[in-house]
Amino acid sequence: MPYFDAASTAPLHPVAREALLASLDEGWADPARLYREGRRARLLLDAAREAAAESVGCRPDELVFTPSGTQAVHTGVSGALAARRRAGRRLVYSAVEHSSVLHAAEVHEAAGGSRRELPVDRTGRVAAGEVAASLGTDAALVCLQSANHEVGTEQPVDEVAELCREAEVPLLVDAAQSLPWGPVPGPWSLLAASAHKWGGPPGVGLLVVRKGTRFAPQGPADERESGRSPGFENLPAIVAAAASLRALRADPGTDGEAARLRRLVDRIRARVPELVPDVEVVGDPVRRLPHLVTFSCLYVDGETLLHELDRAGFSVSSGSSCTSSTLTPSHVLRAMGVLSEGNVRISLPYGTAEAEVERFLEVLPQVVRSVRERLGVPAAGGGAPQTAPSAPAAEPAEAAGLVVDALGKRCPIPVIELAKVIGEVPVGETVTVLSDDEAARQDIPAWCAMRDQEYVGERAAGRGAAYVVRRRA
Repeated sequence: MPYFDAASTAPLHPVAREALLASLDEGWADPARLYREGRRARLLLDAAREAAAESVGCRPDELVFTPSGTQAVHTGVSGALAARRRAGRRLVYSAVEHSSVLHAAEVHEAAGGSRRELPVDRTGRVAAGEVAASLGTDAALVCLQSANHEVGTEQPVDEVAELCREAEVPLLVDAAQSLPWGPVPGPWSLLAASAHKWGGPPGVGLLVVRKGTRFAPQGPADERESGRSPGFENLPAIVAAAASLRALRADPGTDGEAARLRRLVDRIRARVPELVPDVEVVGDPVRRLPHLVTFSCLYVDGETLLHELDRAGFSVSSGSSCTSSTLTPSHVLRAMGVLSEGNVRISLPYGTAEAEVERFLEVLPQVVRSVRERLGVPAAGGGAPQTAPSAPAAEPAEAAGLVVDALGKRCPIPVIELAKVIGEVPVGETVTVLSDDEAARQDIPAWCAMRDQEYVGERAAGRGAAYVVRRRA
């Protein structure tokens, strides 16, 4: 069964498996002890640190192991902010950062600090000029991912790192997605990563704090990992993580594999819109991770789509609100202003066969078509009505034109109802969709951009919101 979700977690690297099994026998003792078994464990830990540091591009004494990449981000953010409290209290980060950064920002703000979220363009990329404009006298820390975990867009880390150095503001880079493909360039100050993204075992993260960066670990003091990651080290997992990362760096075929996967992703990016109507491929088409592509399908329930692809033998993931128990659209897709419904993320692991990608391209159109048919979408996916429109609700006084009541209906029903009736109003007239689904706030404007209709705006309407669309053609 093809596994296409390496961005969530990569399959265990063969070197990691071998190192893990070997270190279970040799590295079970406490590396802080002076007896023979402890000294052997210490040698393994030191060797793992040196191997990981060489792969990252830092000094061994700048790198500590943490229980996860998320913990590395939280520790890095809190320690850097605490050390710079006198310099400033403002945390700056892009709107598409991993949730670990967003949660750290919430904690910082609750403790009396401030935060500034930087916008991104439609590809998910932040402008270096936006970062430069945010580096005022009260900026304490900038957080920027090297590449996005949902759409693969690479960020201008090198340029931003230079700007931060000139302003004497530290930059923390979340390198979880990019580190498997190479070191992060630029004079960054802190870096966080997660081993299971590159084929290491879960439960191991990396935190790098470069020399000269002010850092004050928060929480109770601990003698392990330079006081930055408390608790007994998971030495077998650490050894396996470092060994697999070193193996990727040492393998002369890594660059070739990245180029091969990029070609496969290019094929997916080109073929999916040709094979499936009403699809938006998102993310930067060039400045991106080699193995990742994301697209969204209009008029499709994301959860059903993923289940059907799973039944067809493909393991993929999604940022769609319909695959979440919270029914809240992906903050990444929302910040980009792109469609969230029917969202599919493909992230190819090392060794993915071309035939598996070809079979996915054969299966996808029928899967999408079957999901749309269940929802009563016109075969062409367009705006001609197939069934009678919903009965109009009580229209707000300021509204004009047709009103569609989609209250209580979840994605993608509000957009489907809009598509069914837009052809019934004269050009220049409006359709107002009433919806209490948070995804409608994102997907109705995105539908307008895809279908060349005018999105007028929204206003409060009872227990939901009224989204007004004017027909252009």
